[in-house]
Amino acid sequence: MKPLNNTVEQFTESIFSTMTKMAMENKAINLSQGFPDFDGPSWVSDLAVKALKEAKNQYAPSMGVLSLREAIAHNYARFYNYQVNPLSEVVVTNGATEAIFCACLALLNPGDEVVVLEPFYDSYLASIKLSGAKAIPVTLKAPDFHFDIEELKAAISDKTKLLIVNNPHNPTGKVFTAEEIKIIGDLAKKHDFYLLSDEVYEFLTFDVAHKPTATYEDLKERTITISSTGKTFGLTGWKIGWAIGPAALIKAIHNVHQFSTFCVAHPLQVAMAEALMKMDEYLVDFRADYKKKKELLVTGLKELGFNVLSPKGTYFAMALLPEGENDIDYCKKLIVEKKVATIPTSAFYIKSDEGSRMIRFCFAKKDETLLGALENLKH
Repeated sequence: MKPLNNTVEQFTESIFSTMTKMAMENKAINLSQGFPDFDGPSWVSDLAVKALKEAKNQYAPSMGVLSLREAIAHNYARFYNYQVNPLSEVVVTNGATEAIFCACLALLNPGDEVVVLEPFYDSYLASIKLSGAKAIPVTLKAPDFHFDIEELKAAISDKTKLLIVNNPHNPTGKVFTAEEIKIIGDLAKKHDFYLLSDEVYEFLTFDVAHKPTATYEDLKERTITISSTGKTFGLTGWKIGWAIGPAALIKAIHNVHQFSTFCVAHPLQVAMAEALMKMDEYLVDFRADYKKKKELLVTGLKELGFNVLSPKGTYFAMALLPEGENDIDYCKKLIVEKKVATIPTSAFYIKSDEGSRMIRFCFAKKDETLLGALENLKH
């Protein structure tokens, strides 16, 4: 038989699948994969049932149900004073991951370069490679995960087409400062490259309010903002994400989307359009609940002697390993000996070996799950 696509043949099973499989085999408490072990709000599910019964079961418009695009635009205006045209500047995708993939294929040509800030979400690299472009890593340095300005400048060349920033940042829990985004933005303007800003954890910050990259001075026209409802509503299986940006960029992204998935589940879009209009009352408890979960896990891990870094955002916490320990071996040992699964962060690096000295915990779990994990780690 003739060979498969050369790039696809190089892909391996994601670290998330590997750790989850090992956790199941060892009956370990799973704090590795980034999704809740509890259901999203019942009132949102009820909206989906209502939509199903109202016969919203045929293809949705490829760009997304208009009421959902209008709700997305409404919230960007309300929360961030960011004006978005729902008719031409929003496309609804099958989660943020598809939005990232479509954006890369829409923007990148073989030979282009993309600056990525490592550690990074693993789909970035796959999307870049499938477009024929090359990832150029710049390392966020522990424990505060800052970037070195000179390293960033050195990573930029006349081939740079795109820089991907994830803010709030998975896996580190970092929230980029205004000064850091300004540095990135000034370089984008100087060297004329695009910004892809992955903001799926936008409503999960603990100290400062989120500010979209596109709202910084003169960045709107070169920024694609990506977000989703999965993290905010704890409904990761619904896979409702979006990309917003200038009409010409969104048209290009939609051109890829329409020939891959074409559209997103119609009744779920109708339900989410209504849910997004009730964010104010929902977000108060949402943020309070996650702040409690963060404190429960971080405090508990510190009491057990872990060198854990308290995150500024997301629902992840990083821990620095003792001298001489390796992240993959350490995670496997925790699963087998302590019955707790975490993520080795070396999987999120392609340049630095810093990841081999850190692991990631997820606290998007029931309190009893977190307490059970802490109890296991005691013994």
